[in-house]
Amino acid sequence: MLDLLVKNGYLVCPDGIKQASLAVKDGKIVDYDGTGSSTDVKNIVDAKGCYILPGAIDDHVHFNDPGYTWRDDFPHASRAAARGGITTVIDMPMQNLPAVSTAQILQKKVAYLSGRSFVDFALWGALIRTNRPHLKGLSEAGAAAFKCFMSEPSDDYTALWPREIADRLRLLRPLGALAGFHCEDYHLLKSGERACLQAGKKSRKDVLDVHSVMAEKRAVQELIGILRQTGGRVHICHVSHPDVAAVIKRAQQQGLHVTAETCLHYLVLTDQAYLKRGPLFKCAPPLRSKAASQALWRYIEDGTISTIASDHSPCKLEEKDESGPKGAFGAWGGLSGVQTTLQGFWNLAVHEHEASPLLVAKVLAENPAKIFGLWGRKGALLPGFDADFVLLDAQRDWEIKAKQLEYLNKFSAFVGLTGQGLPVATYLRGQCIYEDGSFPAAPQGKFVLAKGHPVV
Repeated sequence: MLDLLVKNGYLVCPDGIKQASLAVKDGKIVDYDGTGSSTDVKNIVDAKGCYILPGAIDDHVHFNDPGYTWRDDFPHASRAAARGGITTVIDMPMQNLPAVSTAQILQKKVAYLSGRSFVDFALWGALIRTNRPHLKGLSEAGAAAFKCFMSEPSDDYTALWPREIADRLRLLRPLGALAGFHCEDYHLLKSGERACLQAGKKSRKDVLDVHSVMAEKRAVQELIGILRQTGGRVHICHVSHPDVAAVIKRAQQQGLHVTAETCLHYLVLTDQAYLKRGPLFKCAPPLRSKAASQALWRYIEDGTISTIASDHSPCKLEEKDESGPKGAFGAWGGLSGVQTTLQGFWNLAVHEHEASPLLVAKVLAENPAKIFGLWGRKGALLPGFDADFVLLDAQRDWEIKAKQLEYLNKFSAFVGLTGQGLPVATYLRGQCIYEDGSFPAAPQGKFVLAKGHPVV
């Protein structure tokens, strides 16, 4: 007997879109020939008019838990993910107390998060100056990837110098492990900000000038040069500009194992919003011009950019204040977006660019599952995979409103954005975790162990 049958929807599968039923037993998708009677099924869901998408995987979130929970926490942020059609998140290792720098810390975090998440989760491990001896253990404990900064993010999470990056890539290579990088040039950022503050320049325009496209591009070029010498696998986080994507594309064409992500905000928001409306729109790398935003799309279409992530990086509203001694430089740089990535990208891709829903499933589910070691369990509507899926009403108009956000701090740069195509129900391992404004089940998200080498 089947546990669940979802009928009359359009299944978005790796080999095409099919008007067929999705069958679930024991939390897994199973083969179904459509010949069974209704008495052979415990629960039937009519998905008429909806696309059935694989549950989205957000490979870049900062849920701040444990540690900085005044900004957000797993109970709130994972509810937001579930409402947005995200069924698995991969949480970053910084903005945790302590940072996820050893296998023991990772295991403690997994235990702590039991019963706190509405969605399944994997974890990034730290790639910092002090945890070199712990990288193998972290990989064996199931870290999906290792996060490194090429510019100093904070006092307690150190960036690595080029020679250190080379050393770590050589160390990670035989493990098949993935290193992810925040690429902005350390010297350009530090010297630029110092010069601005000394000259009394601390406006939003000054922030954009310091966090220039050149700072991002130079860091990516340096990283690719290192990768060419060491081998291994790298993932470029939050690509903000087509000139940066072009550098990555050339490296891919040369056979280097480099993948890349961008975020919805680089595709639908611009630097003018930051300049006019303020630090609510501040992030790093910053928002770019409208022309850059539009040109970035072609690198999603041609596969240079493999995944779309939210880089969900929340804060309290007062942390966005720019009235302090550092002006705009002192305001928190991060956007809240895990709840709204799928609907925003669907509208952009399907309605504005007339792309197939297959592209949405590829960059939001299939590719992140393959890159981060989750394929075979997550990322597609295939027999044997977890029954993680989303019912998306392609005709549902929406406007993002603050009162609808599930975040601890209910504000976002995406408030006011409008579009068409909304997740109306989300299922995790065959159980409904969100349906049209309600959450019918208690948190039951599990840690997903990243395994083996990538598929792509």
